[in-house]
Amino acid sequence: MENRKLIDLSHTVEDGMITYKGLPPPVISEYLSREESRARYAEGTAFQIGKIEMVANTGTYLDSPFHRYSEGQDLSQLGLPSMANLEGLVVRAEGERKIGIELLENRDLQGKAILINTGWDRYWGSDRYFDGYPFLSMEAAQLLEDAGAVLVGIDSLNIDDTTDGTRPAHSVLLGSDIPIVEHLCNLDRLPDEGFHFFAVPVKIKGFGTFPVRAFAIID
Repeated sequence: MENRKLIDLSHTVEDGMITYKGLPPPVISEYLSREESRARYAEGTAFQIGKIEMVANTGTYLDSPFHRYSEGQDLSQLGLPSMANLEGLVVRAEGERKIGIELLENRDLQGKAILINTGWDRYWGSDRYFDGYPFLSMEAAQLLEDAGAVLVGIDSLNIDDTTDGTRPAHSVLLGSDIPIVEHLCNLDRLPDEGFHFFAVPVKIKGFGTFPVRAFAIID
């Protein structure tokens, strides 16, 4: 590990933050404070137990097939090989609004986590983040499926154009058991290739989405 570099690709989850307009922000509080805990332990010993109330689509998160399809794999059913230690490939798409197949053609996508670097993460925490963001076209999603990608991530609000109620990228990718990671950041710090990607959520039955601590190890 001495010669490897770890890059954090996740946004910090904070009390009151807005990930997606229309969804409630997380509420972070204490279930047990250090002061309250002192009565339970030996003198000089204290603990804190936190409490969080949030929707699953908070911060940087992974979508499993169950998010889109009732019969799809939920978070508890996804195998670690679909989310961890994946050979990664960054596709540079800064300045693009609708990301098409031209950026993906003639690339070796088979068996890789494909991370779409749009640079939109620079607007995280501002109103700009929610409007005019880059997204993946249905044709590009289909190409990723056909080429054998095993995970697709993006550093913007949504992998789909939210004005399209059919959500074609979600439908194509999750329909083929390809997890999606949204709201990534720091993809500009990665090389195009030569790294491994990790985005593992809590193993929850009956959930299709949950935040992850996404990161990459540069080989």
